[in-house]
Amino acid sequence: MKKKITIIGSGFSALAASCYLAQSGHDVTVFEKNDSIGGRARQLKSDGFTFDMGPSWYWMPDVFDRFFADFGKKTTDYYELVKLSPAYRVYYGVDDFIAIADNLPEIEATFEKIEKGSGKILHDFMMEAQSNYNIAIKDLVYRPGVSPLELVTVETAKKVGQFFSNISKDIRKKFKNEQLIQILEFPVLFLGAKPSDTPSFYSFMNYADFGLGTWHPKTGMFDVVRAMENLARELGVKFQVKASIEKIIVENKKAKAVVVNGKRIDSDIVLSGADYHHTETLLDLEHRAYSEKYWESRVFAPSSLLFYVGFDKKVENISHHALFFDVDFQQHAKDIYDEPRWPKEPLFYANFPSLTDKSAAPEGMESGFFLVPLAPGITDTEALREEYFDKIITRFETLTQQSVRDNIIFKRSFCKNDFVTEYNSYKGNAYGMANKLFQTAFLRPKLKSKKVENLFFTGQLTVPGPGVPPALISGKLVSVLINKQS
Repeated sequence: MKKKITIIGSGFSALAASCYLAQSGHDVTVFEKNDSIGGRARQLKSDGFTFDMGPSWYWMPDVFDRFFADFGKKTTDYYELVKLSPAYRVYYGVDDFIAIADNLPEIEATFEKIEKGSGKILHDFMMEAQSNYNIAIKDLVYRPGVSPLELVTVETAKKVGQFFSNISKDIRKKFKNEQLIQILEFPVLFLGAKPSDTPSFYSFMNYADFGLGTWHPKTGMFDVVRAMENLARELGVKFQVKASIEKIIVENKKAKAVVVNGKRIDSDIVLSGADYHHTETLLDLEHRAYSEKYWESRVFAPSSLLFYVGFDKKVENISHHALFFDVDFQQHAKDIYDEPRWPKEPLFYANFPSLTDKSAAPEGMESGFFLVPLAPGITDTEALREEYFDKIITRFETLTQQSVRDNIIFKRSFCKNDFVTEYNSYKGNAYGMANKLFQTAFLRPKLKSKKVENLFFTGQLTVPGPGVPPALISGKLVSVLINKQS
């Protein structure tokens, strides 16, 4: 039966859900509080420079392919992909970096040069990681997190031990070189938790990295947002921006309407792709499924300090993606998860899209994106932002052996306070709820409200978890639940 469906927010999960629900014949309208769609994946254009404001890594291309294939489409119908070579660099000191190739044999050779015997060990590790990927991404993550039995399969039974060990321990049993260990621990940071708190089974992220490679949509990640919006519109989805949801109206324990900019909009189904905690605050207290105590007890992925920077010259000695691990990896992790505070010596990430996409900066110039992971809920001031920009740009100049500070002609920052203001993000987290063992699958907040009929959720605080590919999957999962009810 055709339903009138209201979707709150326009991030990847909401866009995905809108497409599936419209395909099923429903009347779907997406309401976005900001002035452009995309949620955290918005685009910033200024002074001739273009920046992806949020996600910048295109991993797991098969998940994107599977999404568009569900509509009889291909990614190439909407955007072009470039495989990055090298995928990224990891900097450890002056003239000391490791370049990760765009194929596994070369990566194995790189490991072998650094630690004798590690090439073969990496090969075997990756075979196991690929097996985990096939089980997880092709099967488990497409289950809605309703029952613990979803995790019980013939394949997972063979790997049960991997759910009770952790990535860090497993990697350190196999490799001794600290630089190689950090490279292998890095991908699980996308899941929002320390490697020592992430189950070994999540080594499938290493296959996503080394096995499938790192890609870049030709003119940035916003290409994907634009593609999904275009597909949604082709399917009949309607969009309203600058449309702030002020309340979800519940009558007889059923979601009946939302209040948008002071106006009541009746609906058969309300689906929120906005922050889960924030969405529940739009309900009267008795209709909320999770208490403040519950949210306080959860482990959240980091917040981030971001800088969007335009340079009036080309930047040298750098790759499209670059990780700066020249300081204590473990200490920074403690400063995020164990004793939340601004890290004394932060690791950071830099991304130079104009190396791949010439339209991202004026001719002869460069666009750069810098990110420092931070504890959620941390104090955020302009003075601290500037202090940390000075820290990372000084190290960037030293490690890449060039002067760039005086060539900055555009700079904008984005941090915890902005995540709260722009995205209603709980504690200003950037990636959602961490995928720890006891926050996985059926142990995450539910796609369907436990207290209010016709109220559903999607996105990185519910299943499957953080990241762009999981967001696409989350949109599909919730649409299946809604269609079953309809």
